[in-house]
Amino acid sequence: MVLLPVFGKLQPYEINPSKIIALGLNYRSHIAESHSVTVRGFTEEIPQEPILFAKTPNVLVGPGESIVIPAFLLDYGFEDLRTDYEAELAVIIGKKCRNTAPEDALDYVLGYTCMNDVSQRNLQTGDRSGWFRGKSLDTFGPIGPQIVLQEDIGAPQNLRLQCRLNGGTVQDASTAQMIFPVDEIIAFVSKNFTLLPGDIIATGTPSGVGRIHHGDVVEVEIEKIGVLRNPVVEEWMQ
Repeated sequence: MVLLPVFGKLQPYEINPSKIIALGLNYRSHIAESHSVTVRGFTEEIPQEPILFAKTPNVLVGPGESIVIPAFLLDYGFEDLRTDYEAELAVIIGKKCRNTAPEDALDYVLGYTCMNDVSQRNLQTGDRSGWFRGKSLDTFGPIGPQIVLQEDIGAPQNLRLQCRLNGGTVQDASTAQMIFPVDEIIAFVSKNFTLLPGDIIATGTPSGVGRIHHGDVVEVEIEKIGVLRNPVVEEWMQ
């Protein structure tokens, strides 16, 4: 559970989702860098429908909290241990939603915030069950710094999205570049799963994903929302 301020409101919002649904391969530029992100299911093919995976609520941490890369990963003896940042626009659902049409989908949105879909690539590549574990380790879903309501954000498909690693820009794109826009994503997800208030949809990341290490600081900035800043800690370095 994470408490986030809501733009223009006095009371913070308690983010305690029943589920977090995330999209893979929702920017053509990210698909094009598949040669550098060698994980199961990551190809140069443009998906015909949204590629969904789950992150569990234990991933959530707020602004300023640490992304902790767990020490148990050392037990595997991976030759090239890799954990990546992924800057994303997150949608917070405001009311129960099932089988909505795209033209009605934004009516079910409470608001938007920044999210870092931290990804442990070795597990994501090697686990026979797919992406689940590598996406759902503790602290692997920083979120914030605030929620901007649907009525205040305007068009969610016209927002600049950036990521900085230790002050240097590593991702810089627009939500206009999504393959599947927010309304279509919500409609598709709601056909498969009933969305409840507080549920989160992470809408995918553009190109420029890369590794994080102990001592790094990752910043996700989205126009009209603000900057989500989190330090990185390798548990075995503490």
